[in-house]
Amino acid sequence: MDLLEIKAVNTDVQRWLATAATNLRQHLTAHFQVQTKSGRNDLVTNFDKETEHFLVDQIRHSFPNDQIVSEEGFGDQVQQMSGRVWFVDPIDGTLNFVKQRNDFAMMIGLYEDGRNVLGYILDVMDNKLLWGGPSVGLHLNEEAISGPANEPLAAGLFGVNGPMFATNRESVRDIAFASSGARILGSAGLEFQHVILGRQVGYISRLMPWDFAAGKILAETAGLSVTTIDGDPINMLKSQTVLVTTHHALPEIQRIRQS
Repeated sequence: MDLLEIKAVNTDVQRWLATAATNLRQHLTAHFQVQTKSGRNDLVTNFDKETEHFLVDQIRHSFPNDQIVSEEGFGDQVQQMSGRVWFVDPIDGTLNFVKQRNDFAMMIGLYEDGRNVLGYILDVMDNKLLWGGPSVGLHLNEEAISGPANEPLAAGLFGVNGPMFATNRESVRDIAFASSGARILGSAGLEFQHVILGRQVGYISRLMPWDFAAGKILAETAGLSVTTIDGDPINMLKSQTVLVTTHHALPEIQRIRQS
């Protein structure tokens, strides 16, 4: 895609996200139809499904030849990253959405032939949209921003997955203890936002593709490292343990895991 096409797509995506987010905020006092998926804390609501249906419909209408990877089943069975592939997470942090009515995000990522194009993470309740890509830079709402400082591990807070921290799986607890302190937000999108905005020095969690696709684009645009926990390239179409951090902290994290 050339720059003019990317700018046109950006206008559309921001409009879709604004419409979907407004709908969610207007229905926060409504009755939620809540179901469980893999366990009692893995929830899906009627609003997850309705929001995804709306976003997928917008993409299909505007870009009928593109593929879509989405959380709630309205997308495609994508087997390869050829052509344009969209990743949609309608409500990232559904447990927060249900229990707190806060601290949840909406995410869209766009790739072309496996390359980063555009990423969006919307903090729905604060109405803060972090968006950008390699051709357009990084933005918070209408303001162009730069990436975070390249801090060492000990200089910043570190975002973690709660169960991984509790059991020290993949040395997550050891890594967090070597930082300034552990943080658990319950939303991968908001964790990525915190790292990109310099509020945390890193984040580790087991994630699905829709959980990390938008964040990967934005983090790499911000000059951060996004890899598996072992330092390998991300596979965009599978679940894996994802690490986003500064390049300064990355070798420190690897040393902790190898010790």
